[in-house]
Amino acid sequence: MSEVKITVRPNGPYRVEGPVKLTDAEGHEWDLSGKPAFSLCRCGASVNKPFCDGTHSKIGFQAAEAAVRAEEGNPPGFPVKI
Repeated sequence: MSEVKITVRPNGPYRVEGPVKLTDAEGHEWDLSGKPAFSLCRCGASVNKPFCDGTHSKIGFQAAEAAVRAEEGNPPGFPVKI
């Protein structure tokens, strides 16, 4: 079985690579056949939820870890205690 890789994009979506099963709250499964990778919305503003449609870049989405870093005055890459 192939390994699943999830990459957290800075101020962007979760990029999912590998064979996965994606289901909604009611247990309905999305058809991901033929999609070796996809991105999941993290900003909450996508009109194509749960998938990312790029809206995060239009609304200036700032991920929680980036917002905490900015509030604490820490540079990017500096560890954040959550």
